[in-house]
Amino acid sequence: MSGLKNTLRNPSKFRLSYLIVLFFCNISFIQIPAYVCLAFMFFWGVYIVYYKIKYQHIFDGFRFGIWLLAFMGINFITMLVNLSEGLVYNVIMLFHLSICFFIFYGIHSEKDINPKAELYKVCKFIIYSTTVFGALGFAFMMFGVKFEWYWIKFIIFENRFTGVYINPNILGFISVVSIVCCHIISKRDFLVQAKRGRISRIWLAVCLSVDMFSLLLCDSNASIVLFVSYVVFILVFYAFSMSAKIKKRQAALKVVALVLATAYVIGAALMVRSISQKTVSHLINPKSANSQAAIGIQEISGSEAITFTHQNTHIDSGRMKLIKESFKLFQLSPVFGISNGNIIEYSQKYLNGTLSLSYHNNDIHNGYLTILVSTGVIGFVLFAIFGIKLFKHIVVNLFRRQNAGSQDILPCLFAFCCGYLVYSLFEKALLYDISFMVMWFWYMIGMTSVYLNKYEPIMGALYTGRTYRLPRHMV
Repeated sequence: MSGLKNTLRNPSKFRLSYLIVLFFCNISFIQIPAYVCLAFMFFWGVYIVYYKIKYQHIFDGFRFGIWLLAFMGINFITMLVNLSEGLVYNVIMLFHLSICFFIFYGIHSEKDINPKAELYKVCKFIIYSTTVFGALGFAFMMFGVKFEWYWIKFIIFENRFTGVYINPNILGFISVVSIVCCHIISKRDFLVQAKRGRISRIWLAVCLSVDMFSLLLCDSNASIVLFVSYVVFILVFYAFSMSAKIKKRQAALKVVALVLATAYVIGAALMVRSISQKTVSHLINPKSANSQAAIGIQEISGSEAITFTHQNTHIDSGRMKLIKESFKLFQLSPVFGISNGNIIEYSQKYLNGTLSLSYHNNDIHNGYLTILVSTGVIGFVLFAIFGIKLFKHIVVNLFRRQNAGSQDILPCLFAFCCGYLVYSLFEKALLYDISFMVMWFWYMIGMTSVYLNKYEPIMGALYTGRTYRLPRHMV
């Protein structure tokens, strides 16, 4: 019985299990049982949050936590001010925020685990899983397999490669995550700290190849932005590491070089994507006419040729309409917001009805606007203060204490988090979504903050008034 209690109170096992279940929520056919399992795991996460707050004194090492607590408080107040049909959803989101903040970001406050060993297990799972599922997707595509059933559109989704995943944008994001995991797990210092061995280089090469082709064929512009941003921020680290030794003239030249390198990376990514799509399209379309349908499987023959490009020719993919609607929603309650669970309802009730529950799911496909509309100016400012403070401390330690030859993973974590912040401009990916992408972001933020314990030990307390004592690291 005590073993079960220890498992239920173990945040490390929860994080690993939660990420795996959320990953499987993106796989066709496995999605339904995964969501059933997720419902039970959600309650497990809420229990761990309760246990950590009451018995483990999480705030003793919870950096910048006062801003996150204040942000949750604003969410609670906004929920009470805007009582409506979205109340249940708002309550679920409040618990979801607690899991993001206290379990995933709060990993840096846990003293009895090896976070590097935990990250190694997660990366290993993602590398193996994406390789297998990616290879299956390519095999089905080459044999002309196609299947459509309600929301499941197998292999090809609206002329874009989706493999065995439920959506091409999800495929693109997970492919980038897998590429980052390959980069992380190749770092020698990380393997030493995790006390684990290398993964076969052949397996890593296969994984990278599968992920790159998946990213190119899914035609997800936001995922390309994430990948390019990751590469660019890695280049920024290499250019400005040990910045105290860089003179002004050198810094100016490095900035120019980075601008040129960024333009090259963007151009190369788009060109390679276009060539890959045309090449694979040429390979599979002639074969599709002779492909035979298996039981329950439709033929590709008779349909239009697959080109792996968006059917929606608008470069913004309809996001400008969402942005305009979001500003109108913001004007309904600019100070406290309208609460996240009311976004769809208020759009339908008070405005043009641009947002629909079946597609947008209480999100505006822009993480920042979603927070602004949900919690108003007050919530947005509190969340921004937390982000700026954490970003400042990470940047100072990264560029002062690590050089370009570093074999640690802090540059990888930093680059992914920065790239994700750019990615959040185009996807529902920052906070208000119980999904693999959101939890992965907070996991990366938590792992990044682990390094602050190494470089900036917890510092005493900040006294306010005569008797009340607020831990300085909370601020």
